[in-house]
Amino acid sequence: MDAAEGSAPVSRLERSSHTAFIDNNTLYVWGGYQVVAAEDVMLPSDEIWLCDLDSGTWERREITGDKPPDLSDVCGSHVNGTLYIFAGCDSLGYTNKMFSVDLTEQRYSWKTVTDTKGTTPSPRNKHSCWVHRDRLIYFGGYGCKTVGEVRNTSSTSFIVEEMSWATIGNALLRCWGWNNEVNVFDTHTATWSMPKTQGLVPSPRGCHASALLGNKGYISGGVETAELDLFCLDLETWTWTQIDLSQSCTPLGRSMFTMTPISDDTLFIYGGLGTDGNTLNDAWQFNTQRREWTKMAHPHKDKPRVCHTACLGRDNDVVVFGGSSNMRILMDSLTVLRAPSQHHCRDVFIFQSQPYSLFRLCEDAIGRKPELFGMQLNWLPSKLRTKIDKRVAFFSAATPVLTA
Repeated sequence: MDAAEGSAPVSRLERSSHTAFIDNNTLYVWGGYQVVAAEDVMLPSDEIWLCDLDSGTWERREITGDKPPDLSDVCGSHVNGTLYIFAGCDSLGYTNKMFSVDLTEQRYSWKTVTDTKGTTPSPRNKHSCWVHRDRLIYFGGYGCKTVGEVRNTSSTSFIVEEMSWATIGNALLRCWGWNNEVNVFDTHTATWSMPKTQGLVPSPRGCHASALLGNKGYISGGVETAELDLFCLDLETWTWTQIDLSQSCTPLGRSMFTMTPISDDTLFIYGGLGTDGNTLNDAWQFNTQRREWTKMAHPHKDKPRVCHTACLGRDNDVVVFGGSSNMRILMDSLTVLRAPSQHHCRDVFIFQSQPYSLFRLCEDAIGRKPELFGMQLNWLPSKLRTKIDKRVAFFSAATPVLTA
């Protein structure tokens, strides 16, 4: 819906590896990157985009204050009206800073989260987060530690990928690698902690997908395995469990995909970069009670995605935004290369996970054919009339950004 964006450049919405969430049927989108002339260009941190999912119209909002630097593979989380941004990689390297912005205020303003208690996690990116009881619970990622930190870390919780000398006061050996740490930030007390977990811990990883069902956090993928793995962390007992998938038809191994809770016992995954090097367009549901995967038929086969976002919308819709439609990893015996052209996307499309209510069906039917109802629309209560007007605007748009 280009007209709804006014004078905003069309390309500003196209992005990958961004943060997105839905609040009050509005999709919020922040950050991410584009590829320009074969170079990654981070999108500005002083703006956030809002999409009214009823009408499909976009609005750009400015964020002032102590804004974060341009970051890649940052982890964003929304809790109680506040967006938190933690870690990522900027032009100077990896960071472990946290920023917040209160989106309930009339004017948005970034604040650096300081004066925290406990030990802040080491710098990293490509990590994930569960929001549980107003806590931000981070898992995994790729980043750096000093040799002293590595010595004090379990040999199974940090896999060193490379090492180099870096000068920080005195010359120290610095290590880069993947981790499987669980770090907790309490938003009420501004306190960091690292609970001691038990059970079969997932291997260190990043670029995985995560989702929360009740008191259990799930993570999947992000490692070079032929088939997708799945682990569960009980957030009451801090016990890890690997889900046995031997009796189930299991999806291809992948990274940079999405996993979304669509009911009390069902997870939905879409897309990602497969271990075959291709961008995927398959959708699967996992039932946590029966512990089995089911491949889903869907109308979006023409929309493969990687580095996209998928949020739970009203009526348990899965709302997918952005990402790349054709990222490819090219491999030979010496190097791993990413194809320079990625075709970043700006469309929003919806997976329907359950039958719609009669009310939803009626409002969409009126939105598609308002001329059939004439003056009767004027009899509607003002709040309902506003909702119907938005649906009319959505369906009457020449090139809607949302498809269901």
